[in-house]
Amino acid sequence: MMDSDRNATQGRDIRTCGINPNHWYVVAGSTEIKDRPLGVTIWDHSIVLYRDTLGKIHALENRCPHRQVKLSDGKVIGNHLECAYHGWQFNSQGTCHSIPYLNEKQKLPKCQINSYPVEELNGFIWLFLGDPQRLENNDILPLAIPEWDHLNYIATVSVIECRGHFSFVIENLMDMYHGHLHQNYQAWTDANLKELSGNEQRVEAIYEAKSYYKIDKIWSICQLFFSPLRRLHSELLKVSYIYPHWVSTLGEDFKIYCLFCPVNRTYTKAYLIHFTSLNAFVRLHKLPIWFRQFIKDSLFGSAQKMLDGLVKQDVMMIEQEQEAYLQDKQRRTHEVNPTIGQVQKLIKQQLTLSSEVNIMIE
Repeated sequence: MMDSDRNATQGRDIRTCGINPNHWYVVAGSTEIKDRPLGVTIWDHSIVLYRDTLGKIHALENRCPHRQVKLSDGKVIGNHLECAYHGWQFNSQGTCHSIPYLNEKQKLPKCQINSYPVEELNGFIWLFLGDPQRLENNDILPLAIPEWDHLNYIATVSVIECRGHFSFVIENLMDMYHGHLHQNYQAWTDANLKELSGNEQRVEAIYEAKSYYKIDKIWSICQLFFSPLRRLHSELLKVSYIYPHWVSTLGEDFKIYCLFCPVNRTYTKAYLIHFTSLNAFVRLHKLPIWFRQFIKDSLFGSAQKMLDGLVKQDVMMIEQEQEAYLQDKQRRTHEVNPTIGQVQKLIKQQLTLSSEVNIMIE
């Protein structure tokens, strides 16, 4: 990439930046795909997901090349996806497999739709939109979420649906000075940025903060439901933008992931996963695995009210930011948290990296 092109990318409006497709993005939860195909969209690409007879996930371009209708309105027949309109069937590589009314003298048309690398890991469907050849070295992997299956962590999942550019969402997640917005939903207060670092792959910020929760007693989980039981205490609040996803830890008790699926320039979908640690309960770890699994499963979603409340309030602010930007794209904003500048720099660096391999998704 020429220096002039790189400079142009760095000077670009952050709210119009595309994504670097050479990463794994989350497009659905595992439980969303059963015996019916599911249509999803990532950066204006319409994609259909479906399971074969062995339960393996496949991802195809969501259009039938016959009349360009959505294959997600069809159904799964064995290992093939059947179009609802005329019954054309396609295999997992996107090749037309059969046409029910084709006569003996006719050959199948040479029509091909795109197929995409897809993985099912840790309760989510991960899709790779970029150059498949870049996966051959096995050095581009989905973000690891070891807590998902670990018996010492209780999970809650909230889906973010936001009418805003993905940069607004990640800036919100990296800026811990907005805790007062959340009132009774907030897990922390009095954040103070102490360390900030970044490179072409990630931005890490460490805040000193005060946490409302301490998971060290058998009744500690009740703090999620009854605010009078909460007690402020100092904790480190670490937030990391590991492009294109986000990870946060609050002390030793909580860890949160945000898995991104940018839909287009003005709409972002993401999955927010909150983990509550049970590591402090030594006696619990000595119980039979089946019982610990029962506890983990039974407490799934225990922080749902808090997490959904946080998401609702954040989305309201982010959508106002997007609306204000669209009303006047030249209006200046005044930022004092250096973390935001690092986040914007990373997004533009990733855009430059995708441009250098000539497959930038615009």
